[in-house]
Amino acid sequence: MSADTYLSEPFVTPRPMPDGLDLPFHEGLREHRLILPHCRVCDTWTWPPDVICWNCHTFRPDWDETRPEGRIFSWTRVWHPARPELKADSPYIIVLVELPHASGVRLIGNLLGSGEQEVACGTPVTGVFEDSADGEYTLLQWKIDGGA
Repeated sequence: MSADTYLSEPFVTPRPMPDGLDLPFHEGLREHRLILPHCRVCDTWTWPPDVICWNCHTFRPDWDETRPEGRIFSWTRVWHPARPELKADSPYIIVLVELPHASGVRLIGNLLGSGEQEVACGTPVTGVFEDSADGEYTLLQWKIDGGA
């Protein structure tokens, strides 16, 4: 593992939900774009995706691109992973990132860099798109702005 990549290859390949509701999100990641549900009626962004806007109840919100930039809303340092496959990569940090350009939607992801680095809520982060070695999927990781 290096400071600019994800943990070891994941034990489960990320895939869209069986109903395909989040397919545009996964397709966007493969293109290195962050695409989220966006209601054009009330301008509300949502996550996770749904068939209805949570704010105005319009059916079939559209999908639009937003900036992969935000601030750490919450975080946790994982010292004792639930899966043995992740033991060699411990500790690692998982962040909940709030996206100001998308109605404050929050996404969970891994924080790149040392698992023992200093982390604080409110820290600005930028998304990093990481393609799997086999090209099957792309992950959205987070990097502290100006950080390693």
